[in-house]
Amino acid sequence: MNQKNGKERKRKGSVWEVWKTAARLGLTSFGGPIAHLGYFREEYVNRRKWIDEKTYADLVALCQFLPGPASSQVGMAIGFIRAGFWGAIAAWAGFTLPSAVALAAFASLFKEFSFRGTGWIHGLLVAAVAVVAHAVWGMAKNFATGRSRATIAITAAILALTIPGVLSQAGIILGAGIAGWFLFRKAPDAKPAPVSPSFHKRAAAVLLILFFLLFGLLPAVRHYTGSHWIALFDSFYRAGALVFGGGHVVLPLLQAEVVPTGWLTADQFLAGYGAAQAVPGPLFTFASFIGMASFGWQGAVTATIAIFLPSFLLIIGILPFWNRLRQHPRFQAALNGIHAAVVGILLAALYDPVWTKAINSPADFCLALAAFGLLAVWKRPPWIVVGFSAAGGAFLSLVS
Repeated sequence: MNQKNGKERKRKGSVWEVWKTAARLGLTSFGGPIAHLGYFREEYVNRRKWIDEKTYADLVALCQFLPGPASSQVGMAIGFIRAGFWGAIAAWAGFTLPSAVALAAFASLFKEFSFRGTGWIHGLLVAAVAVVAHAVWGMAKNFATGRSRATIAITAAILALTIPGVLSQAGIILGAGIAGWFLFRKAPDAKPAPVSPSFHKRAAAVLLILFFLLFGLLPAVRHYTGSHWIALFDSFYRAGALVFGGGHVVLPLLQAEVVPTGWLTADQFLAGYGAAQAVPGPLFTFASFIGMASFGWQGAVTATIAIFLPSFLLIIGILPFWNRLRQHPRFQAALNGIHAAVVGILLAALYDPVWTKAINSPADFCLALAAFGLLAVWKRPPWIVVGFSAAGGAFLSLVS
């Protein structure tokens, strides 16, 4: 028993360790949510080995079903596994603050500036191609082996490309889970490691109740108080609680909330969207730009917390119950199918939007291939790959 407890303590980390690692990712993770999942896998699974490949795939599958930014939720969950409740907060803060501060500063200084057409920005998109390709390759070796799993992965990729949309993606994962339930029930995997340390289910239930209470009560409080601060918090909380599919999907909802109310002009909104594409980290930090442009630093803090709060309440509230469910042998069989489908969905995303936005010429492909070699062959950390790709993109823009 003592030996087991010693191993458990060794497996845990400090909040400071989680924050430092997440902050490094927040400074270097360019390319959108799919690329973020690639960066996370490289850092948390391959380099630091905080969780195993199966647990990571489980978390990715879970977060595909939840509203809000999936990559941020995966990061929160990993921080929670590593260092408990405060580890989840540290993981969120480290990954989010770099882009939030950058966009808030941009809102106060360069509202009409555009990043489009910048060579080094295009190089960052090329880096995302290498990172996502490396993630797909590594996960396929673990979760798409054998005829049945490979078929599920290929089918999922085809469906994701031919029937795009968030509901389609959820349907693909659900269908793969049903297929896995029947195909792999005779050969369940080993019992997975727990993913919810030191957090009672009652506390998790309180967080889930709080999620729904805020969702139901904030509009009423906004109406009766007339406070612009409550209105700001309500608008961004609802955006984080209702949007499936990541940052790009939330943009129309935010535009409908902030432009007609006069918080932001249409030109300012578009300028902020362009800036959000140029910074690392989650696209949901666009809320920081809107809050800053509308109400100053207090508005930036309020909007940023409000848009991420639903995701935090959901993922930490669900994980203890998810942990028990995923221990069930039949559910493990379903997860085998879901893992294969996740590989297929990532493969589809590697083509569109990652590849289609980044690879426009043979030179772009050569840069992506060199970046992939740095990751897969030379085992260089992602921040080196990002710097290399940005420099390569700037060089190509000069010589083209």
